[in-house]
Amino acid sequence: MVMSVGRTPVGADPSRASPESGAPVRRSRRDLLLGIFGPAAVAVALTPVVIASRVPRATEPAAHLVFDETYRGRLIRGVRTAVGGAPGGGQWHVTVDGRPLHLMRRADGTWLSMVDHYRSYATALDAARAAVDELGPGRQLREPGNDGTDMGGHGGVHA
Repeated sequence: MVMSVGRTPVGADPSRASPESGAPVRRSRRDLLLGIFGPAAVAVALTPVVIASRVPRATEPAAHLVFDETYRGRLIRGVRTAVGGAPGGGQWHVTVDGRPLHLMRRADGTWLSMVDHYRSYATALDAARAAVDELGPGRQLREPGNDGTDMGGHGGVHA
């Protein structure tokens, strides 16, 4: 049997009156901190799940994965193939007038070609343009040999 005086049960803490009684409800510091930090704790706990469920986007814009242009009357085409998971990683398959141009990535991130291997360039496209400049108007890259190489005794070019 519960005894009460007025609307508050006997033995109950009057500072925690029920909302039905019309008396103001006092909250403890614990209730206040749970109200503030509770949603933040849930958000922190769910962040890895949300990140893992998102669809990964390409690390580079499509313009940095393919190029196709005419430079000084030569058709330069390049496609980056994905090798490894590192941003900016991968190999370039570059052709000049349909013939393969071998490019190499240097340790500092710059590029050089087998035609002009004394200078390095910021992008694969810049290296391909420099190779076209080095070739000049009357020379072309060699066709790949039977052994699959595109280099010859004259730096991969012939007149």
